[in-house]
Amino acid sequence: MPMNRRGGKSSASFPRSKKSSQRKPKAQLQPKNFVHRDVKPPELSTHTSAYSYQDLDLHPNLQRNISAKGYTDPTPIQEQAIPPILKGEDLLGIAQTGSGKTAAFLIPLINKLANNRDEQVLILAPTRELAEQINEEFRALGKKLGLFSALCVGGQSMRKQIEILEKGSRMVIGTPGRIMDLTDKGKLDLSHMSTIVLDEVDRMLDMGFIEDIRRLIREFPEERHSLFFSATLDPKIQNLMREFLRQSYQEVKLQASPSSEHIYQDVVLYSHPEEKKRKLKELLEDYQDDGKVLVFANTKKGVDFLERTFQDMNFAAIGIHGDKEQPERKRTLKQFKSGEVNILIATDVAARGLDISNVSLVVNYDAPENYDDYIHRIGRTGRAGAIGQARTFVEE
Repeated sequence: MPMNRRGGKSSASFPRSKKSSQRKPKAQLQPKNFVHRDVKPPELSTHTSAYSYQDLDLHPNLQRNISAKGYTDPTPIQEQAIPPILKGEDLLGIAQTGSGKTAAFLIPLINKLANNRDEQVLILAPTRELAEQINEEFRALGKKLGLFSALCVGGQSMRKQIEILEKGSRMVIGTPGRIMDLTDKGKLDLSHMSTIVLDEVDRMLDMGFIEDIRRLIREFPEERHSLFFSATLDPKIQNLMREFLRQSYQEVKLQASPSSEHIYQDVVLYSHPEEKKRKLKELLEDYQDDGKVLVFANTKKGVDFLERTFQDMNFAAIGIHGDKEQPERKRTLKQFKSGEVNILIATDVAARGLDISNVSLVVNYDAPENYDDYIHRIGRTGRAGAIGQARTFVEE
C-alpha cells in the first residue's frame, strides 16, 4: 500500500536514481564517504538465542511480565548482557537503538530490585523522550512487584517529581540536567544508590554532559554497579570507562552495520532550493509503502521550515525539536507511533534514542555532518528483519 497522504494515494513504485550513479555531487561532505549506493541488502538471518527467558532464574512476576510483553527469546544484546548484569558485573554494551538494549538492562535490574529491598538504581538518558520510553518499559516489566519509578526530566513539574522521590522510589530515571538540579537542592541523595546506568552515553557526551556525568557518578558509593550503553565507542567514552568501570567489566559489542546489511541507500541530487523541495515531493509521492517516514533537518528552524513545506505539499507531517513544549512533543510522538501521522521531521538530538517501529524510509533532507550521525539516522529503519530505505539530499 502507498503511504498516507492528504487527498489520496499514490500507486507509483519507488524508482532507483539513475542520475545519482552517473554524476558525482560536489557537496562538502562527499556521499562516497557515507552512502553505499545501489546495494540491495541480503535477507536478514534469524537470531537463535542460546537460552529462552524461561531458562533464567527470575522473579515469577517478572517472568509473567516478560511473557505479557511477548518476549520469548532474548535478542543478541539481551542474550549477552543479561547474565553478567544479573551477576553484578560492570558492563559496556555497544548496540544501536532498536536492538533491545533497554530490556537488556531493565530485566536484570528489576529482578535485583524485586529480590533486594536495599537496591536503588539511577538511569541517565540524554533526552526526555528516551527517559520516558525507558520509564514506560519499566512500568510494563515491573508490574505487581511493588516497584514504582520516579521520572525526573526537564519540562515537567519538579515539585511533583520531588513528591514521588519522597515516597521512596528505588528506580530513578532522568536526564542529567534535572538530576543535577535535584541533587543540588538536596532532594535526591545518590550516596545510597547501588547501580547507575548511562544509556546512549555517546550522545550525552556529544551534548556536553560529560562533567555533569562525572560529578553525578562521584556522588555514588565507591562500591557500585555501573552499566554503560552506547551506539559508538570513541576516546571520550573510553576515558570515562577507565574512570568509572571496574577493571573486570564485561564488554558486549553488537555494533550494527546498517549501511551494508539492512538498508538500501541512495542520494538525491539537487542544484537549487526549489529543486530540492520539488524532489522531496516527488520522493514521497513515488514512495510506495504504508510504513512511517522519518525526515532529518540539521536545525530547529529547518524542522519548522519542513513542517510548513509539507503542509503546502498537502502531506500530513509533524515536527519535533527541543524548543517545543513537552506536552506537544509527547503528543507528536504519540501521533507518529500510532500511525495517525506518517511523517515525522526531527533534528538529530530530538530523534536520538527514540524507539519507533515500522520506520520504512529515512530522508536526510539536510546531509549529516559526519559518518556517525549518518549511521545513527539511517539506523532508524531496517529493523527487526525488515529491509529499510534511506535517501540523502546532496547539492550538486
